[in-house]
Amino acid sequence: MPETRVPRRRRFLVCEPRHFAVQYAINPWMQPDIQVDVDLAREQWQSLIRAYRAHGHEVDTLEPVVGLPDMVFAANSAVVVGGRVFGSLFHAPERRPESTHYETWFKTAGFDVYRPESVCEGEGDLVWTGRYVLAGTGFRTTRDAHREVQEFFGHPVVSLTLVDPYFYHLDTALFVLDDDNIAYYPEAFSPGSREVLARLYPDAVLATRDDASAFGLNSVSDGRHVFIAPQAEALAARLDERGYVPVPVDLSEFRKAGGGIKCCTQEIRS
Repeated sequence: MPETRVPRRRRFLVCEPRHFAVQYAINPWMQPDIQVDVDLAREQWQSLIRAYRAHGHEVDTLEPVVGLPDMVFAANSAVVVGGRVFGSLFHAPERRPESTHYETWFKTAGFDVYRPESVCEGEGDLVWTGRYVLAGTGFRTTRDAHREVQEFFGHPVVSLTLVDPYFYHLDTALFVLDDDNIAYYPEAFSPGSREVLARLYPDAVLATRDDASAFGLNSVSDGRHVFIAPQAEALAARLDERGYVPVPVDLSEFRKAGGGIKCCTQEIRS
């Protein structure tokens, strides 16, 4: 019998996809000639918010800004650990204005915000495990930013190299299940990084390329419930076998921009 998992109440920051569109291409998923169904995107996004609240989580909302179509991807805006906010400096010039709006929200909410000197894309590449930060690099966030993160938070940072452009952010290839374990797609990482993950998490839930391509690893877990793309059926089954409870939420319209559940969710850790 799988062990019983214990959920922990979370606080999330999100941004409505009122102006969501694919107007440029900054990752392999984005094709500007493909139209986005904004109404469908808003319906899917609202279903995610309802799912969070139905499971007892707190959700704060940031007002979207015209001309910033990727602002819905709140996870890229910062990483928050112990009530301290490490902001973002986007790789793509098109997204850099987003940082100011998120910084304003955090400051208004009473947080101090650190502005990184190096390219850094928030929780897209910085994953807090409860003990240390897993930090992705290779396509967006730089190793210099990893050093800044360690100096700012005073927690160890484990650098991991991403090698597949389709999984350009760490949160497309890996997510934290609870304080002790993760799920990830090994082939998204360099050989050395795969060895590091195998040593740190010998009991990890391993995903296939199909799972990852369905954005099954762009999931959010509260320690028991895993909010996951319904298309990642095999991964959901493996999670169920381990005692987690998959909560399918379809955000397939956001895949046109290379995003999913986690991309749309910034966690605020006090």
